[in-house]
Amino acid sequence: MMLSDDKISHLSHMLFEGLWRQDLIEMDDENEGAIRREIKRTIISELKVGEEIDGMVRRKLQSFSKKLIEGSPEWEVLYGKYYREEEIKKGRASG
Repeated sequence: MMLSDDKISHLSHMLFEGLWRQDLIEMDDENEGAIRREIKRTIISELKVGEEIDGMVRRKLQSFSKKLIEGSPEWEVLYGKYYREEEIKKGRASG
């Protein structure tokens, strides 16, 4: 995963505090932990989907008969295009 557990926990706490300060969530002492855990679970889930998409796109680019150099302008353009297509397929973005 791209982020450590500590970083994900910190991010989930920051998101929780922001949502709470903006009055976008209602909570009591009993559900505060559950809300924080759900935020953390969602972050982890989204990171995993992103990693899956990254792997799929990289395999697709490696399968081309013309070998692309990672980081080259052509590679970057195709990577972005195929990544976006996969995000749309997985419902993470609209087309």
